[in-house]
Amino acid sequence: MYYMTKKLIQVKNISKQFPGVLANDKVSLDIEKGEIHAIVGENGAGKSTLMNIIYGLYEPTEGEIFFEGEPVEINSPLDAINLGIGMVHQHFMLLPSFTVAENIVLGTEPRKNRIFMDFKEAVSRTEELSKTYGLKVDPYRKVESLSVGIQQRIEILKVLYKGADILILDEPTAVLTPQEAEDLFNVIRKLVKDLGKTIIIITHKLQEVLAISDRVSVMRHGKMIGTLETKDADEQILAEMMVGREVLFEKLHKEKIPKEKVLSVKGIKARDNRDLIALDQVSFSLNAGEILGIAGVEGNGQSELVEVLTGLRKMEEGTFTVKGIEVFNKSPREIRDLGIAHVPEDRLATGLSSEATIWENMLMGIQHTEPYAIKGIHMNKKKIMERSDRLIEEFDIRTPTGDLPAGNLSGGNMQKMVIAREFSFNTPILIIAQPTRGVDVGAIEFIHSQIIEKRNKGAAILLVSADLDEIFRLSDRIITLYEGKITGEFLNGEISKKDIGLYMTGKHMDLAGRGASNE
Repeated sequence: MYYMTKKLIQVKNISKQFPGVLANDKVSLDIEKGEIHAIVGENGAGKSTLMNIIYGLYEPTEGEIFFEGEPVEINSPLDAINLGIGMVHQHFMLLPSFTVAENIVLGTEPRKNRIFMDFKEAVSRTEELSKTYGLKVDPYRKVESLSVGIQQRIEILKVLYKGADILILDEPTAVLTPQEAEDLFNVIRKLVKDLGKTIIIITHKLQEVLAISDRVSVMRHGKMIGTLETKDADEQILAEMMVGREVLFEKLHKEKIPKEKVLSVKGIKARDNRDLIALDQVSFSLNAGEILGIAGVEGNGQSELVEVLTGLRKMEEGTFTVKGIEVFNKSPREIRDLGIAHVPEDRLATGLSSEATIWENMLMGIQHTEPYAIKGIHMNKKKIMERSDRLIEEFDIRTPTGDLPAGNLSGGNMQKMVIAREFSFNTPILIIAQPTRGVDVGAIEFIHSQIIEKRNKGAAILLVSADLDEIFRLSDRIITLYEGKITGEFLNGEISKKDIGLYMTGKHMDLAGRGASNE
């Protein structure tokens, strides 16, 4: 139970107006000292905007903020930090060319002779933080060579290093496995119980809200719908408050259809960005009309596998065939022309251009084809707009116009835009990585239904996800990957989530002595 000593942060009638969008509409919220407070709502509901106001990234159009009962103006993150408020953002703010230690101490670097950064001391502090909070990192590694999951740990450690008493975590488990998420929750509980810190979590995962929070506030369309004691809430209540209707997650698979092998992978060997073996003799096949799920702890070769199959990474050995056509280190465009569409794991880095308009992003991949390209030089703007506007409506992408930069969209709407584009190509093969990372319950329901619809129409889908619930809900078959090798292959229903975790961590031999459970 959290300490209800006093109201630590109060926002009263906060509104934030952006051009064409009222992101926050007279929102009021109280945060108690020593509590874990969850903020939930669909993407675009105004959650992140409200937290960015508290952290000083945005100034409110109107309204007041109180800290420990006194009115305050938070005009910058420095003002927030001085109040003891730290924030871990959904989209990371790390310097790729810096080491882990350099990123963590950035801005408050230990100095040698008052001039040069004391790298040895920075490493020592990073190792101490890592040990104290149970978030394992290598202080010497450069961020650009690390998985998304490890980068999340670094962001959390950065805030802890600055000694924040109030931590705002924006989708903190979006890139974590269930085991990593539970480790993070243990850290959060320790921070609150042992040190009296206050945690605000923005998340779309309702099970996590119920597991970790003391209170939960629900936002919808920029308004605060209400705040509940978590003990008085359940998933159905929260989901209905979030979207204004009942949300159902039913299994949408149709009866199995005849399978035609459309993708065959044989003996692929490839290296990662550190020149270490990332894929070691990986072989499997993918059939039309099925979803093959790839399950594994982040950083065990899933990203490299997707990159090899989409032409973004070279392979040293092996090959794969697309409908009988052999592929060895072809370009991304050549592979796309063979009939493979790709939803990448990091929508900001490789899925879209945040500066380009939504219309322009929707065109990527077919910009050289008719009727959008005229004689290979000029663009048919009318056709481009018609196609984009149709997809915006079909995939419920919430934007006043397609002429806005894609970076103006919320995370969930960015993801729906990428999925809309790739699904619209109607390719026989779809490679989908982390399709619902960082999106809300309503968007998850929609994206899952679109994936199942593609499968039911005969598409062959390779699904890579760090979310085991997603893997089990969508997949017909499941392959586990550990240290670049396939450790198991199962029909959905043949193995439990508990047991598949052993295959994901290389401990599957433990099952030999006791047999797999069917829980």
